Amino acid sequence: MIHSRATTDIIGHALVKGDWDLKLVPLMPMVSIREILPPWSSRIVPYPPGKPVEEVERELGRPAIKLASNENPLGPSPKAQEAIRRVLDRLHLYPDGHGYYLRERLAILHNLEMNRIILGAGSTDLIELVAKTFLTAGDEAIVSESSFHIYRLAAQEMGAGLVTVRMRNYTCDLAAIARAVSQRTKVIYLGNPNNPTGTMFTADDFERFLDAIPSRVLVVLDEAYHEYVRRPDYSRSLDLVRAGRNVLVLRTFSKVYGLAGLRLGYGMGHPDLIEALNRVRSPFNASSVAQVAGRAALDDSEHVERSLALNAREMKFVTEELTIAGIRYIPSVANFLLIDTGRDCEEDFIRLLHEGVIVRPMKLYGFPTAIRVTLGTHADNEVFLEALQRVMNIPAAVGSATGGAAETVQT
Repeated sequence: MIHSRATTDIIGHALVKGDWDLKLVPLMPMVSIREILPPWSSRIVPYPPGKPVEEVERELGRPAIKLASNENPLGPSPKAQEAIRRVLDRLHLYPDGHGYYLRERLAILHNLEMNRIILGAGSTDLIELVAKTFLTAGDEAIVSESSFHIYRLAAQEMGAGLVTVRMRNYTCDLAAIARAVSQRTKVIYLGNPNNPTGTMFTADDFERFLDAIPSRVLVVLDEAYHEYVRRPDYSRSLDLVRAGRNVLVLRTFSKVYGLAGLRLGYGMGHPDLIEALNRVRSPFNASSVAQVAGRAALDDSEHVERSLALNAREMKFVTEELTIAGIRYIPSVANFLLIDTGRDCEEDFIRLLHEGVIVRPMKLYGFPTAIRVTLGTHADNEVFLEALQRVMNIPAAVGSATGGAAETVQT
């Protein structure tokens, strides 16, 4: 046997040393990444995550506040923190791949059978899982034009067509979405409340909408901000799950439960739907730490109530201050506000960064003059409002108003 080794010279040849001689062998040229990418990948606009507070603090050399990602300003549940500490000595073990005990707890909470519940690494994991399970090139998904960006990314990643429907009064236009359904439509993604507008549609409106949608179309109802809504006409989504309707309801532990860093969410739907998703789901997609923290957070009603009470107080405070200042905002039922400054949102985002306040510019969502701001602690909100007032006093080119009430369907 000839034992050999190779090195590469600067002109793309391998220098091969055998037992008796040396020779130059041409290397196979490396394939361009662009040549092997699917054609639809070039149309994908990646999701821009919020700027980390640590990064801003390093740049500024002083503390900053993050009001960009709709997190709980009170942090994680104390019971969840204690539960995490108790499992740290078992991190060398893989988690329960089906999350039995967390699903059992959720089944009791929501009065559902366990086979109607699936866990995910955040609800975004399940949004993408739906697309992986049901969409291929030639299929279509429908989204509201100004809704959570991950919805469109999930469809585009699978090469499916994307139909976007403009909102009406900053709210998902359910009637227009129903009219946009075609023979190619397989999935509809809806956020209720909608991110980033903070608006909602009623349970009656959604049930009328669902009656107009063919049963062959899956409606993904993202209720990430469900706990914050206090209107009695908001949602009866779990009744629809129990009735076996063509809907997957998504919830998350990232918002009111304060566990965004653990990435944990869940979906509820018909057993056949959950079985189909589980066939495609990555194994161990909910970590052992996330599972025990989620169970403990569900039992910490005191933390949830304190979080909701703070959100209600601060929503009243911030909106009153914005009104006094003459700054336009969209009324919200969630834990954030879409604020229209009438100025270039990217410029205001940078100026607020220099003030030590991180928000989200909304140009990607079709609002070039708006920022989205999470409600923080009272102290954080005071800092934000003072910084915003200073930024608004800086001359800037006047932008166009946000929004778009007329209906359009784009492919």
